[in-house]
Amino acid sequence: MKRPEILSPAGNFEKMRAAILYGADAVYLAGHIFGMRAAADNFSIDELAEAVEYAHARGVKVYLTLNTMPREYEYDALRKYLIDLSHINIDAMIIADVGVLVLVKELLPNMEIHISTQANAVSAAACLAWYKLGARRVVLARELTLDEIKAIRMNIPDDLELECFVHGSMCVSYSGRCLLSNHMVGRDANRGMCAQPCRWNYTIKNYEIVEEKRPDCRMPVEEINGETFIMASRDTCTIEHIPELIEAGINSFKIEGRMKSAYYTAVVTNAYKMAIDSYFGGEYKYNPDWYRELESVSHRDYHTGYYFTDSHADANLAPNNGYIKDKAYLAVATGYDADTGLGEFTQRNKMCFGDSAELLTPGAIGRELVIGEMFDENMNPIESTPHPYMKFYMKVPFEIREGDILRAK
Repeated sequence: MKRPEILSPAGNFEKMRAAILYGADAVYLAGHIFGMRAAADNFSIDELAEAVEYAHARGVKVYLTLNTMPREYEYDALRKYLIDLSHINIDAMIIADVGVLVLVKELLPNMEIHISTQANAVSAAACLAWYKLGARRVVLARELTLDEIKAIRMNIPDDLELECFVHGSMCVSYSGRCLLSNHMVGRDANRGMCAQPCRWNYTIKNYEIVEEKRPDCRMPVEEINGETFIMASRDTCTIEHIPELIEAGINSFKIEGRMKSAYYTAVVTNAYKMAIDSYFGGEYKYNPDWYRELESVSHRDYHTGYYFTDSHADANLAPNNGYIKDKAYLAVATGYDADTGLGEFTQRNKMCFGDSAELLTPGAIGRELVIGEMFDENMNPIESTPHPYMKFYMKVPFEIREGDILRAK
């Protein structure tokens, strides 16, 4: 089996550095326009050039998301944007719209094309159509089961790559691809059987949404910390199924999360890297610590997505509102003096002498320690780190490396 690529999110430069340090083979990111995550920090043209240079120097590929569906009036701006990008050695562009694909092929004829999950490819026929248009990779729709992915792999050329989301947030629906009918009555709107539940008569009873003819189908309406979620999906987590995913012929394991923190990017990338390393080490054995690492980041309740369930399964809906919060990201290591045993850190959250913590290093699970002696920049003893991004020194019981993460236990 060919080793799959680990493709990690890079919402900004800090997150990209974390992804690369903790094992990403490639990162995906966006410019300030024409990407599906406009609220992320994203990259200017100059920042994109710097990011590509940084990644390539470390043997990591960079894919640019160009996956919105531009309206007619936006094409002049898109043309200019592509010309501005022509001097940057981006490894591939992730595209959802056939018009965008044609324009990219015209202006950047040597650019590798990846088809976004927004294109909703669910069959070998769809993949082959994109392949004939010049695509070299298809990001499959998230609603596919593993058996369906295997069937697609068997019916497409070996040089057409498949990319799948293996971890992160899931969508319930988007325009024209509604999953509400399938969830409520098992009738798939995407196969012509929509029951049109968006037009049913709903009322609120005892803080639950109740449909007129289906009194037993209730959706609780709760507000927790000012937030309400009625149809939030669980987050996908496939860490327990790495052998099955590899053997299905998936070429790229994609991690969702450009809006998440650098800590999230580091931890999730690291966990999947350890699991894949174990598989290709020849004696694979699932390690429950990988899952515990993934539980340390902000997430909704985990599930295996649609890989092993029907698309209307109740198990894919999150039973609880909101996110399970991550462990506090306390500091990042910026240096280490082996003679003194002092680690140099930059603060991310306040911590105090005697607190229980863990240190995360690329390629390993978190190691426990107790916050020991700390010193400010002038080597004055301190009891806590109250100032954002302050530089400090701390006695550590083992050797550390730049980029290691200190987190609350």
